[in-house]
Amino acid sequence: MRKVTFGGANSLDNFIARKNDEVGWLIWDSEVSEITRQYWKTIDTVVMGRRTYEIAASGYPGVKNYVFSRTLKKSADKSIEVVSEDAATFVSKLKSNDGKGICVIGGGMLAKSLFEANLIDEIGVNIHPVLLSSGIPLFYEMTKQINLKLIDCKPLRNGCVVLRYEVQH
Repeated sequence: MRKVTFGGANSLDNFIARKNDEVGWLIWDSEVSEITRQYWKTIDTVVMGRRTYEIAASGYPGVKNYVFSRTLKKSADKSIEVVSEDAATFVSKLKSNDGKGICVIGGGMLAKSLFEANLIDEIGVNIHPVLLSSGIPLFYEMTKQINLKLIDCKPLRNGCVVLRYEVQH
């Protein structure tokens, strides 16, 4: 069974972007780049929602990219497959196939559906030393509590803290 990881970079007050999708406050440096490079070796699939795709404006190289959308019919980028079926059903099928890990990138609405279907195995976040006070949240309100077990906590030189948690199913 493949591991499904959700996460990304967020402010200390749980936002992944400002309300206008702006992310200029994110700190990207060589230390973050190396952590990301090592993580990408463990996956071969990325799943994201339509808004994340529209902001990224492309797929991620070297992996299979899926975008979940009810309105987008196809992508101009041939490396991206647009999926209109239920995300939890689709990711459940992906998870049972052979392959490396699956990364869930971007906003919390897609992740919420996958958490509630017990499909997320791990959470990885890079918490930035900033309070945005409003924006697009990393985590949306869910119908149940999600219990976690700390795997790793790493402070970075730039003031960020990288956390990894295992989801307790």
